[in-house]
Amino acid sequence: QFELVESGGGLVQPGESLRLSCNISRSISPDVAIGWFRQAPGKEREGVSCLHSTGRTTKYTDDVKARFTISRDSSKNRVYLQMNNLTPEDTGLYYCAAERRLVLCYLESERYEYWGQGTQVTVSS
Repeated sequence: QFELVESGGGLVQPGESLRLSCNISRSISPDVAIGWFRQAPGKEREGVSCLHSTGRTTKYTDDVKARFTISRDSSKNRVYLQMNNLTPEDTGLYYCAAERRLVLCYLESERYEYWGQGTQVTVSS
């Protein structure tokens, strides 16, 4: 079982950056997928990025591909989401999620059993 805690959200202006952290209660090795999701007001939750603990897979949704970078620090059981050049469309509640015994990672929320409580990202001038 995993417990996940997100941090690093905040209020920033367009064009600025944030780094989100997902602190995970146990080792993310060997076959664990971690995903970042977001939900804007009035919209469905969407997958933003994911990685597999072995590093064999990373994925991004198209509108963040050139701006966001997902990474991991296995020694600290943490996964990061570096978000650059933020736009108002990136505003939302950002969640990290984990699932065991996957060989790849996925951007579909139904693939993940364990979820954090979320951290708010607001991009506004």
